[in-house]
Amino acid sequence: MNISQSFWKTGRRAMILAGATALLSACQVIPKTGPTVAGPAPDTSGPSADALPQDETRHRIALLVPMSGDNGAVGQSIANASTMALLDTNADNLRITTYDTTQGARAAARRAVADGNKLILGPLMADEVAQVLTETRAAKIPLISFSNDPSVVSPDVFVIGHVPDQSVERTVAYARQRGSARFAAILPTGEYGRRAEAALRASLAASGGTLVTIETYDRGNTSIVSAAQRLRQAGGFDTVLIADSARLAALAAGELKPRGAGATQLLGTELLSGDSAVTRSAALRGTWFSAVSDSRYKRFSDSYSQRFGGQPYRISTLGYDAVLLTLRVARDWRVGRSFPTAQLRDEGGHARGVRAPAERPLETEEIGADKHRISRSRNEPNSASVMILKPLRAGGRVGVR
Repeated sequence: MNISQSFWKTGRRAMILAGATALLSACQVIPKTGPTVAGPAPDTSGPSADALPQDETRHRIALLVPMSGDNGAVGQSIANASTMALLDTNADNLRITTYDTTQGARAAARRAVADGNKLILGPLMADEVAQVLTETRAAKIPLISFSNDPSVVSPDVFVIGHVPDQSVERTVAYARQRGSARFAAILPTGEYGRRAEAALRASLAASGGTLVTIETYDRGNTSIVSAAQRLRQAGGFDTVLIADSARLAALAAGELKPRGAGATQLLGTELLSGDSAVTRSAALRGTWFSAVSDSRYKRFSDSYSQRFGGQPYRISTLGYDAVLLTLRVARDWRVGRSFPTAQLRDEGGHARGVRAPAERPLETEEIGADKHRISRSRNEPNSASVMILKPLRAGGRVGVR
């Protein structure tokens, strides 16, 4: 099963790869035009004392991603992006070795531990985390996982994947400021829909809005149209959140605002970002959603293409971000010592609880003939990107600039 097929499925394989990265925004996990991959080959050797040369000036970091099979191109793109982060920063204090998880994340982790790596970047899927921990926990090696499933977070597991929470919260707040009062939602079944619902409820509780009703659907053309029809018949709302990609959101919007007519205000999530299809749907005109600027992704994509000769998968930016985060911590990390995990929890290095998915600077956009920014987040920088690891409990923030 590839990532695009499993994206909306629930249970142990829930990996909600949606939203904006620290540098950029994402509307879908895998773009329709697959990238041409290039870069270093993965290390697939078994555990061996001489598998890697001894390092006295560089930290050993393991990148655990699939390098073959259905998701091999995705893993290669993440590996390329991690290399690009080293090149962009002129970093010479990290050695990043890629381990293929296709034949099993635990086996890859075992090799990584045997080779002396002190930090794991990965794995890609949430249900691989437990397999990796079987090998790394006894060695006190932490993970920075590309998953965004909060259920895998623990004192030695951090996640930097994308969730709809921040996008929904920001867009709802924007709508409330502009008069929206009675909200409804059309949400997919599964983890992404549950997270969007929780964010919507929390935002309305904080801002004083009313949640009128929610309709759910199994992801598909007929199902989302039926959900929109049920919602329209129920009525009583002035604003509707549709938590899906441009193609399916347009189908639902067509039931609520045929040809764009009607007073209902539509809201979307970060899944609309970067998708040119949003500007082709009359029913989606006027929709508000929040995401990281598309221009940030374009800068990343252009740089990637120049180096590797193809387009990256959007999820590969998580590999770039993970390296930036590692480099920040590495300034105070002595070679050969254990990774200073506490520095991921508090800016002063004091543990104050484990981390939830990364918080990212967003801007709110309105869909028209061409999307345009209508509001910039308070923590949105003018140039360099920022990723903030958000604590589950009160604590400091760790920025990557």
